[in-house]
Amino acid sequence: MEIVAAAKQDHAEITDVWEASVRATHHFLSEEDILFFRPLVLNEYLAAVDLYCLKDGNGKIHGFLGVLDGKIEMLFLDPESRGKGLGRLLLTFAVETLGADKVDVNEQNPAAVGFYEHMGFRVAGRSALDGSGKPFPLLHMER
Repeated sequence: MEIVAAAKQDHAEITDVWEASVRATHHFLSEEDILFFRPLVLNEYLAAVDLYCLKDGNGKIHGFLGVLDGKIEMLFLDPESRGKGLGRLLLTFAVETLGADKVDVNEQNPAAVGFYEHMGFRVAGRSALDGSGKPFPLLHMER
């Protein structure tokens, strides 16, 4: 596995990884929500961050990471790649190489909250709405 800067041609596969990950972990989102966010991820969100992907020797993307101004804006793994230390690998890269020390996590995703807490992040605040103004509370976490 290798972490590499994502190229524009990776965006479609990254969006597929995002959708598979969200379907496996974000049970609070409806189908309508996923369909709302998918084009935003593909056409806006990925281009707005420093984007890296985790590729195997065949070039398949197993996960990705987006960082902006010291904050992890996105970290998602293909569901089949969970539990193999790949999230830890991406997060360590974000912290040690990119200097990221903040992340917002959906409060309704306890596995993600637990992962970040295990990795040394602590809750520093909370918002009742997500960045799109939708009623998905966010926990603001810091190292």
